[in-house]
Amino acid sequence: MNNPGFSGPLERVNDCCWRIPSSYKTGMRVDGLIYASDELIEHVRSDQAAEQVANVAFLPGIQVASLAMPDIHWGYGFTIGGVCATDPNEGGVISPGGVGYDINCGVRLVRSKLFHKDVGPHIETLIEEMFRNVPCGVGRAGKYHFNHKELRQLMQEGPTWLKQRGLATDADIEHTESRGRLDGARPDFVSERALTRGMKQCGTLGSGNHFMEVQVVDEVFDEEAAEVMGLEQDMVCVMIHSGSRGLGYQVCDDALKTLRGVPEKYGIDLPDRQLACAPVASPEGEQYVGAMRAAANYAWCNRQLLMWQAREVFETVFGQSWQELGMSLIYDVAHNIAKFEEHAIDGGRKKVWVHRKGATRAFPPGHPEVPEQYRQIGQPVMIPGDMGRASWVLVGQEGSMQQTFGTTCHGAGRQMSRTKAVRNAKGRRIDQELRARGVIARSRSWKGLAEEQPDAYKDVNLVVDVVHRAGLSKKVARMRPIGVIKG
Repeated sequence: MNNPGFSGPLERVNDCCWRIPSSYKTGMRVDGLIYASDELIEHVRSDQAAEQVANVAFLPGIQVASLAMPDIHWGYGFTIGGVCATDPNEGGVISPGGVGYDINCGVRLVRSKLFHKDVGPHIETLIEEMFRNVPCGVGRAGKYHFNHKELRQLMQEGPTWLKQRGLATDADIEHTESRGRLDGARPDFVSERALTRGMKQCGTLGSGNHFMEVQVVDEVFDEEAAEVMGLEQDMVCVMIHSGSRGLGYQVCDDALKTLRGVPEKYGIDLPDRQLACAPVASPEGEQYVGAMRAAANYAWCNRQLLMWQAREVFETVFGQSWQELGMSLIYDVAHNIAKFEEHAIDGGRKKVWVHRKGATRAFPPGHPEVPEQYRQIGQPVMIPGDMGRASWVLVGQEGSMQQTFGTTCHGAGRQMSRTKAVRNAKGRRIDQELRARGVIARSRSWKGLAEEQPDAYKDVNLVVDVVHRAGLSKKVARMRPIGVIKG
């Protein structure tokens, strides 16, 4: 798609925020707000993602503003990095485009008692073993197979169901957002096609930007928060990024087909058909919400099983149990999801549907949904960058509740399409370039690495700096990659 750039108004609110006024388009119910620095706003002007921010402002029941994080880039209907809250009591809608095709794509971070000096000499062996034993790539099946009945139970209960099978612990569940389960999941609303796609894919990475990465704590910025999380300088951790695989994709695809004529049915006028939506309380809205929640629970199980396999690989390579290696889950966050949450709006409290698409929940210290271990510091937030630079650990701050419905960024954000990235990589060996940076990378294909080369992404350090300065989330530690597997 040729995106000529955004020619509409972008008014500076402050050093970290820009406004698209509701006067820009007839039909906008609220302003658009984009979080970005002077440098990053130039990326925003270069494509039509800001136009999508304005389009989301048309949704019935939208509250306060249509928001976008600094990792903003073009997406389906909503921009990647898009956030909006809708009030069902004011005709608020639910929109699959505000969640995305990969329902509950998210990130988890596992720490260890190992340090770089322990792992460095074995990194090639570790990555080879990981690549051999953790399924990754398009359509790859895993070693965990579930029939339709088991899948429905898994989608109802989340990782608690895996715990009954010895594949999760109480601590794993406690340190997963929403404890790995959205109530109100309706596996019976998930199609047979989606179930079939999900039968052999739980516990697999998939392709695209999904990865399993061995990282080292490069620098600690908040000693107190790092200590609470058990993070230390030079400590080795594992970051996992994946979602609901083919099952979630199919749930979204099914919903978009069902919702094709629904806006007109309810008298909703939209500037983009990709914003297909339904009133939350409608039969169509309830069906999508039930299926989306079921797919979200599946995704938490997927990342749980991926973590379990990572633990097994470390056990094999280092000859100790994962418990002896201290491989405990710090936290797991979702960044493609819609959740029913209470927020302070217009001087009162409201229960609203917060759509986060390429955006991460970042609840502050004291919030009751933050696990007790972290309540004094705020919810841990994992922000993956590209394969060659860095990823980050943050904690949520009060500013997120005041400005963004408890939300921060989710990653670096693409600045180069996959097609352009492949063209850019022609004649190059991305794996060798990464090795020169001290990163061992394995992928199922040359194209997979080409699409995900570091240059395809914005500098995650710039993105994180914006949310830190805006008071949405606070820097705790920067992580540098030393080995990665991708599809």
